[in-house]
Amino acid sequence: MPSHVLIVEDERDLQRVLTYNFRQAGFDVVSAGSGETALRAVKEERFDLVLLDLMLPDMSGTEICRRLKQNPQTSAVPVIMVTAKGEEIDRIVGFELGADDYVVKPFSVRELILRARAILKRSESPASAPEKFDFGILRVDRAAHRAWVQDAEIALTALEFRLLMMLHDRRGRVLSRDLLLDEVWGSHVDVTARNVDTHVKRVREKLGAAGDYIETVRGVGYRFRAEPEVA
Repeated sequence: MPSHVLIVEDERDLQRVLTYNFRQAGFDVVSAGSGETALRAVKEERFDLVLLDLMLPDMSGTEICRRLKQNPQTSAVPVIMVTAKGEEIDRIVGFELGADDYVVKPFSVRELILRARAILKRSESPASAPEKFDFGILRVDRAAHRAWVQDAEIALTALEFRLLMMLHDRRGRVLSRDLLLDEVWGSHVDVTARNVDTHVKRVREKLGAAGDYIETVRGVGYRFRAEPEVA
């Protein structure tokens, strides 16, 4: 079944080029030329990926991303920001809002399609990992991209959820920041170790009482506790 992609782009020519090329690459595509149209589309359909222009006529792409990531129904949908704004602060803001990738115009459509496929592949659950599991006070439904701590659901972005799963699935092992950058963000994404630290801090805060399951190994990286309770 082809991946269902929403392309949010107000520049008509570019929207047509992206729509045509993604369809040729085997994706099922819906396009939107405004923020309101995009938000209406995600209410009516389930998408596997959103390509999001940041400069739209009615609202900013950052506001759309914020709404998507705050809504439990859409928080797990990966977002690729596509924009002419390429300063470091713009990229940092984008990733902190939960974007999975940040592509600066002008760009190669072929490369964008490869990035989209890489993100979709990373979003898939590992075949050997259980879809549902409990770890102490943490409960996870991997397929639904949902997590609970002491029966209270916590809202995680797609990137935060992937980071949590990466740490959990390799619990007891120390994962370096470089490894997390490669496995969670992808080696092609222009982010730094500071982004890893920021996201781990945010995941810990959201986990609340379960935040101590993620341990810091100074000078190296992070480790998910091997057992729920300290012996």
